Amino acid sequence: MIDVRDVAAADEAAWRALWDGYLEFYGRALDPSVTAATWSRLLEPGPMSGLVAVDGDRVVGLANYLLHPSTWSRADSCYLEDLFVAPATRGRGAGRALIEALAARARERGWRHVYWHTEGGNRAARALYDGFASADGFVRYMLAP
Repeated sequence: MIDVRDVAAADEAAWRALWDGYLEFYGRALDPSVTAATWSRLLEPGPMSGLVAVDGDRVVGLANYLLHPSTWSRADSCYLEDLFVAPATRGRGAGRALIEALAARARERGWRHVYWHTEGGNRAARALYDGFASADGFVRYMLAP
């Protein structure tokens, strides 16, 4: 049985192991100070928050998200920035449970919507995501000053 809850300080080692797996999956390396800052932000009150999926006593998945105002609505929007499930746990519902928990939170708190993106070739993730919503056809651009 997969349970979802807010990330807690006691989850740090498990969260970092999942975070490292997430970065490896996307072929990224971050300065350790960035990871430390992200972890701190997840625990502090503010726009960045996190959920974890728990199987028994093991943290098996993470969802990091940001709330922000929108020019198109008075309600906040929620950007699901990072979603990752331990490879050994995939296919058991942890990713689905994380998205469902975030969607429930959005309904309860009156957020405008929850949105995210993934790489076009990430077929496993897209199969899960297609069960929640259709891709909206937007193309992402990123300017690094």
